[in-house]
Amino acid sequence: MELFSEHLKKEHLLSKIDARIKLIVVFTLLVMVLSYKGISFPLIIAILCLFLCLMMRVPFRVVILRFSEPMFIASVLLLLKFFFSGEEALFSINILGLKIVGHKDGLIEGLKISSRIIGAVSLLAVLGFATPFTEFMAGLSWFKVPKPFVELLMLTYRYIFVLFEDAGVIYNAQRNRLGYSGIKKGLRSFGTLTGALIIRAFEHSQKTSLAMLQRGYTGDMPMLRQRPFKTAEVTTAILFVFVMGIIWKI
Repeated sequence: MELFSEHLKKEHLLSKIDARIKLIVVFTLLVMVLSYKGISFPLIIAILCLFLCLMMRVPFRVVILRFSEPMFIASVLLLLKFFFSGEEALFSINILGLKIVGHKDGLIEGLKISSRIIGAVSLLAVLGFATPFTEFMAGLSWFKVPKPFVELLMLTYRYIFVLFEDAGVIYNAQRNRLGYSGIKKGLRSFGTLTGALIIRAFEHSQKTSLAMLQRGYTGDMPMLRQRPFKTAEVTTAILFVFVMGIIWKI
């Protein structure tokens, strides 16, 4: 539960900033990262985000695990671009009669795509570490994001923890009974675990729907009241985006 719990969001400077301002800044920087034609700006954003994660005292193991999947995807795209895309050959080798060619232009294009992935994921990770989920949802609601989407996100977030605990209980029970002692047994046990989670998710959805209706739910879920914008926060955000815009333009 350590990777998903709220206890990672400790008291720090970013946690005190209005969630709406953080959403605007992150969205603006995300557009800059995805539209940048080179490599340097997304890497600068990634380094800055890593520094912010360390400033927020996020455990380094948690940071590595959060970035492991996007780093794997970026590495695969880089290799695919390097070996299977491009026209300017950088080197060529023969391995067991198979000719492998590395392309310079493919490598450059792969680095551009990989840097954008890393920069974008870094922004979203910092936003997640710095913003409690309830404030994040309240910010989306203030931006007039469709209410059904926000409510679905809130319910999904709530029951991720419930299903995660159920999965842990089932997995430990299977492992104690040597359910993962071999590949065949492991696949069968994993299929059983997946099916049990699907059934439990369906049961939880029915119970939640019935409980909400009995408590007078009419389709309108109340959100946090937004406080007025602070001049200092708005000014700082504008200056920060302006500086990053200058770097992006360079």
